[in-house]
Amino acid sequence: MNKPRFKRIILKLSGEALAGKQGLGIDPETVKTIAEEIKDIVSLGVEVAIVVGGGNIYRGIAGSAKGIDRATGDYMGMLATMINSLALQDALEKVDVTTRAQSAIEMRQIAEPYIRRKAIRHLEKGRVVIFGAGTGNPYFSTDTTASLRAAEINADAILKATKVDGVYDSDPMKNSNAVKFKELEYIDVLSKKLEVMDSTAISLCMDNNIPIVVFDLTKPGNIKKVILGEEIGTFVRRVTDDKGDN
Repeated sequence: MNKPRFKRIILKLSGEALAGKQGLGIDPETVKTIAEEIKDIVSLGVEVAIVVGGGNIYRGIAGSAKGIDRATGDYMGMLATMINSLALQDALEKVDVTTRAQSAIEMRQIAEPYIRRKAIRHLEKGRVVIFGAGTGNPYFSTDTTASLRAAEINADAILKATKVDGVYDSDPMKNSNAVKFKELEYIDVLSKKLEVMDSTAISLCMDNNIPIVVFDLTKPGNIKKVILGEEIGTFVRRVTDDKGDN
C-alpha cells in the first residue's frame, strides 16, 4: 500500500462543488459522494481540515455589484459557508467520520468558535475539522481562508478541488488549445495572473511555503490519488527549495 504523500491537509471546496449539476443550492448525492472520498483518505491516516465556499448560495462580490454593501454581502457569504459546512458535516457523520465544525463568527448552537489549538487537537485525534465563516472578516475570500488556516495548523498542503484537471494558461472551456501546467512556482501564478487562487491567498502560501495541488474533483477517486502522490492536476510550490522531494 502506498504511503500518503501528506500527513495533514486543507481540502478547499467551492460552494459550487456541493451543488452538483444543478449549479445552485446543495445536492445531497453530490455531498454524499464527496464525504465518501474524504472518508477514504481519513482511513489512510491523513489529518483532514476543510474550507468550503458559499458561492452555491450567495456570493458577496456579486451582491456588491447589484448594490448591496460589500461588507454586508461578504458577511452574508460567510453565513452561506456555514450552511455548506453543516451539510458536509452531516454527510461525513453519516459515513461514520467524526467531525467538528468551527466558525470564525461565533454561533455556539451549531459550531465551535474557531480556536487554533483546539482545531489541531481535533486533527490529532483523527477528526475532520470544517472551517466555516471564512476568516470572519469581509474582503477576504475562502481561498485566503484556506491559506491562512493551512499556515495556522501547519498543514503540509492545500488540495484545491475544481471542475478542471489543473491550471491552464487560458480557460480550457473556451480555448481548445489551452496548455496545462504540470508544475508552477508561486511567483509564476502571480506574474502570469493565473486563476489558481487570489493574490492574497497565493502570497500567504508563498510566504509560508505551503504547496497547492489543483485537481479535478468531478472524477471519482481523485482526492485519494493526490494524497497517494499520483501525478494528476497541477502542483504549485517553491520548486527550487523542494528539488527531489515529492
